[in-house]
Amino acid sequence: KDMQEDKEAIFDAVDTVKMCISVFTPMIATMKVLPDNMLAAAKKGFINATDLADYLAKKCVPFREAYKTVGEIVAYCIEHNTVLEDLPVSVYKSFNDLFEDDLYEEISLSTCVNKRTSAGGTGIKSIEKQIDFLTKYADK
Repeated sequence: KDMQEDKEAIFDAVDTVKMCISVFTPMIATMKVLPDNMLAAAKKGFINATDLADYLAKKCVPFREAYKTVGEIVAYCIEHNTVLEDLPVSVYKSFNDLFEDDLYEEISLSTCVNKRTSAGGTGIKSIEKQIDFLTKYADK
């Protein structure tokens, strides 16, 4: 087979990566990180909703049912202009009696981020592993 055709896509990808590096390097060097703004934006997106469904699933609720329940809770939050971590446990219990005070630890944004430990994940250990790998790679 002629392998020349597949090389064009690879060359294009390399060119794209080079352009991205040339743009992102100065941007990252000069950007200002605003942790409070980042946290506020993260809270608005209900990114911890899946973790809430996982919480119910750990309590032997079928995931499909847990997902449906969490969807109803998110709709409630939107209707009442609030977020999951600010709802009282009594409201959670009105959707399912299995909710307890321990749900807040499960849906805290830091817990949600740090639970992602697979390769490329957002968890601290995963990030440290990636930094270590890339540092060693850059030193070669």
